[in-house]
Amino acid sequence: MPETIRIQHDDRGVATLWLARPEKHNALSRQMLDELTEAATALAADDSVRVVVLAAEGPSFCAGGDLAWMRQQIDADAATRRAGAHALAGMLSALNLLPKPLIARVHGNAFGGGVGMMAVSDVALVADQARFGLTEVKLGLIPATIGPYVMARMGEDRARRVYFSGRLFDAAEARDLNLATRVLPAGDLDAAVEAEIAPYLLAAPRAVAAAKAQCRALGPRIDAQVIEDSIDRLVATWEDPEAVEGITAFFDKRAPSWQS
Repeated sequence: MPETIRIQHDDRGVATLWLARPEKHNALSRQMLDELTEAATALAADDSVRVVVLAAEGPSFCAGGDLAWMRQQIDADAATRRAGAHALAGMLSALNLLPKPLIARVHGNAFGGGVGMMAVSDVALVADQARFGLTEVKLGLIPATIGPYVMARMGEDRARRVYFSGRLFDAAEARDLNLATRVLPAGDLDAAVEAEIAPYLLAAPRAVAAAKAQCRALGPRIDAQVIEDSIDRLVATWEDPEAVEGITAFFDKRAPSWQS
């Protein structure tokens, strides 16, 4: 049984994939990455599932990568670091390639990998008080494995506004950046999700899957070579002394050296 996620099915063919580490603000641990990948694979193969909703328990959608896990990657050997980067890239790819509509229901904070999961969703419905950020550079890291999907979603010109500043931005700017599809009061999120689900239940499932696959084929190239490049870049930053300093400073509750 998964411990960091849960899947809820209804009789219409709607599956809700819940991020379920609320006490950690749904930060992405290695276990969570593996469980999300397994869930995406199972949902893709389940013909009874027509639509997938990606939602989160607790106060945040996703706080990004679990920093305790990140610190383990820095201390690990090269093979372990690369396996960890592959796990993160594999989770994103599994969600991106899901042959079902994927609707993200986003509230609270979405940082780093949380932004990445929004970017691989077909629709991102966002609470108006939500906050966002590609905060990796504050820790001496880069948004490497989410990069191909963020660029595909935002476009390079929009992404340059937030990709390497680490600054936080609000829901209105997330919509301007093409990250959020719609922004609405948190109390209206569930109704908005239902409105997005409804037309898919009238459409032929294989046609929906084929049309989604064509969208990916006609969009920016995100193939094995692009994904492997993103893994190379993440591993390189994990091996950089800046990442050691940034993550150590976080756990020491002090400013990193470049801020002093």
